[in-house]
Amino acid sequence: MPFEFYQLAGAFYLAAALAAALGHTLPSARLSRAAVAGLAVGVVVQAAAFWSLHEGERTPPLTDLAYVVPFVAWIVTLFYLLLLLRVRLLGLAVVVAPSAFIGTFVQFLGAPAPEIGAEPASPIWSHVHVLLASTGLALLAVAGVAGALYLRRHRVIKSKRRSAVRISLPSLEALDRVNALSLAVGFLLLSLGVATGMLWTQAVDGRLWPGTPHANATLVAWLVLAVLVTARFAAGQGARQSALSSMAGFVLMLLAVVGVGMLA
Repeated sequence: MPFEFYQLAGAFYLAAALAAALGHTLPSARLSRAAVAGLAVGVVVQAAAFWSLHEGERTPPLTDLAYVVPFVAWIVTLFYLLLLLRVRLLGLAVVVAPSAFIGTFVQFLGAPAPEIGAEPASPIWSHVHVLLASTGLALLAVAGVAGALYLRRHRVIKSKRRSAVRISLPSLEALDRVNALSLAVGFLLLSLGVATGMLWTQAVDGRLWPGTPHANATLVAWLVLAVLVTARFAAGQGARQSALSSMAGFVLMLLAVVGVGMLA
């Protein structure tokens, strides 16, 4: 049943991605609103998939990448829908919808079935760590995308050319607000993810820091991100510089968490 839910959610996400692409190209506000409606239905269906997947006696391993990727995509989509209640962001559907579809596609292809009767391999801190770190990374992705779109719209405005891009993208103020909110919340959750990761290591190995290349790279990336966040909120950094910083911070954290983790 969970995978049928994932397939259905993927179908809604795919339809939303097509509608968003058409709405961005034409441009058409009606198609963009249809894309948002498809995303909303997909989020509900995917939530049902999560519930069904974890209602059994043995829950799947949350530390597996095939389960983390769709969760991150779901968080991004849900966060985007919540932002729509306060900010005009219809244009972002062209980015969010394909990401949601890719997330469910990864789940459908790569998730291993949980072993029947297998004992949980990790303590509760491992699950809390993955949920917090994944959510934080997802929101940093939103901040990075908002930053990239801010720079794109800023360039279009400076060029004084009226185009479909200028019409369909959110305003500079809206993109900056999304960047600030997602960066602040994402960094907070990521910090909690680092802290619970230390508790996980303490529970398993009896020490707070594992000293692995993955852990060390994550710590360095977190420290750099902390400097960028401080510059954003405490040093009065401008919106354009903040957009560049959020993009760089997300790429650095992604390389540390995923890139080094895969090579280690």
